[in-house]
Amino acid sequence: MNKPLVGAFLAALLLGAGVAPAVAAEPAGSASEVSAEAAPQTKYTAPDTALAAKAVTFAGTVALSNCSGSVVRIPDAAPTDPALVLSNGHCMESGFPGPGEVVVDQPSSRTFTLLNASGSGVGTLRASKIAYGTMTDTDLSLYELTSTYQQIEDSYGIQALELETAHPTAGTAITVASGYWKRTYSCDIDGFVHQLKEGRWTWKDSVRYTPECQTIGGTSGSPVIDDATGKVVAVNNTGNESGQECTDNNPCEVDENGDVTVREGINYAQQTYNMVPCIGAGSKIDLTREGCALPKP
Repeated sequence: MNKPLVGAFLAALLLGAGVAPAVAAEPAGSASEVSAEAAPQTKYTAPDTALAAKAVTFAGTVALSNCSGSVVRIPDAAPTDPALVLSNGHCMESGFPGPGEVVVDQPSSRTFTLLNASGSGVGTLRASKIAYGTMTDTDLSLYELTSTYQQIEDSYGIQALELETAHPTAGTAITVASGYWKRTYSCDIDGFVHQLKEGRWTWKDSVRYTPECQTIGGTSGSPVIDDATGKVVAVNNTGNESGQECTDNNPCEVDENGDVTVREGINYAQQTYNMVPCIGAGSKIDLTREGCALPKP
């Protein structure tokens, strides 16, 4: 995995003592925190994809205590729906879920620092629960917030990133936007991996980046954004660090015939279009919905 980080000490080890991680989440109860009762709900507008296509920014990304993430929405989310934050399953505060383990509706009061376009922290968002989390077949977590999409836009002028509903294509220009580091990585989708194996975990149909995206620890959970549409097509999660085969922090590719390929220095993400059918009315996770193929408890 693009390892989650614990504090500035590990951050300094990765990037040098002169570099600090993104703004930390503000303490619970801070003045900038949005509650479910705060802010009117009258000014919500759908994200403007034409504007988003001009340049990928940090607007809508978040910094976790140890990872990156983003506020996301399905295309038909209502402004009064509780907002969702997307990150990795291995970034959950409850620890790495084991193979076959699926977390659903687990209470959480985790906080997230919301970033604006330039990467400055503008406020704190709070979770009410982990709506969904797993490291089986994919590596993702979805937190439900105490704030609605409307409240976030009214308070900060920031819209959620929209989830793409279709499978991405090879050759697509993408940007990985890390809220933890306030850093972006630009490259293309190189292709897709039948099975990506790392330690005890196996992920399916993973996105492989071209070599330019040299993501690091703390970028876990970053949205992978299609440069042309501004939509989220995947969530960044891992890379082969030292050329080992199928070990922790050294995932290997396994094709349909069982042949194994190791690509040292190459990084990967998990697609997110397959999440959309599992999010129903009220932006609630519903694993029984038609077309939902996410692993179930």
